[in-house]
Amino acid sequence: MAETTLDGKRSPLARALVYGPLILFAAYFLLPLVVMLLTSIKSMAEINSGNLLSLPTAPTLEPWRKAWSEMSGYFLNSFIIVVPAVAISTAIGAFNGFVLTKWRFRGSELLFGMLLVGCFIPFQVILLPMARLLGQLGLAGTSGGLIFVHVVYGLAFTTLFFRNFYVALPDELVKAARIDGAGFFTIFWRIILPLSGPIIVVCVIWQFTQIWNDFLFGVVYSSSESRPITVALNNVVNTTTTAKEYNVNMAAALLAAAPTLVVYVLAGKHFVAGLTAGAVKG
Repeated sequence: MAETTLDGKRSPLARALVYGPLILFAAYFLLPLVVMLLTSIKSMAEINSGNLLSLPTAPTLEPWRKAWSEMSGYFLNSFIIVVPAVAISTAIGAFNGFVLTKWRFRGSELLFGMLLVGCFIPFQVILLPMARLLGQLGLAGTSGGLIFVHVVYGLAFTTLFFRNFYVALPDELVKAARIDGAGFFTIFWRIILPLSGPIIVVCVIWQFTQIWNDFLFGVVYSSSESRPITVALNNVVNTTTTAKEYNVNMAAALLAAAPTLVVYVLAGKHFVAGLTAGAVKG
């Protein structure tokens, strides 16, 4: 059986064998999202009397309005935490990656190995030491404290990403700039950073997703004024004095997940391209 036609294109059967399973797998993974969307626009009476996959007979946006009224304030808290934490950890990671690859010093490999250990430390291990440190710094229960925690925990990953990307950049770029009299910061700012677009996108997407979706740090280190959206979602779902409102819960979950979904839809291909850009040196 020929897999391609005479003009080099795949035959219909070959395309069906390739894309058929992919469509089935995609449908399987998207099914929970479809259920959430359908449930979020149904009334509770319809939910109790129907089935999960039935289309709403009288669609309503009231669950979305109620979910937004309960969670809108926490959206701002999450953005207050995420934006500076992503920017700071990405900037420091770029600086660290440059130093560890193009401006090496004695013990740089040991330092990089120690940073790698940070990628494998579970969140739970640092809860008590970090809580004590935040208390000593006067940042306990504040948005600034959560920013600090996410920057510290994310540095190992951003440094690893930038270091692996910069290894693939020719050393001759830095040597030529040194010969021309460029200093450390001039080389970093004018030569290295303009070439770092793909890996910056990777770090921004990675850090944004990790920080926005974080629950453990948010519930441990936040106060009622600085709670992120994930903690608010948990409170909405688990705090009720009447029957559970599944439509409101689903709407709230979709609202909480919307920013990360938008980021991946808009920049997902750049994420993959950035990861593979530094895979081969030369």
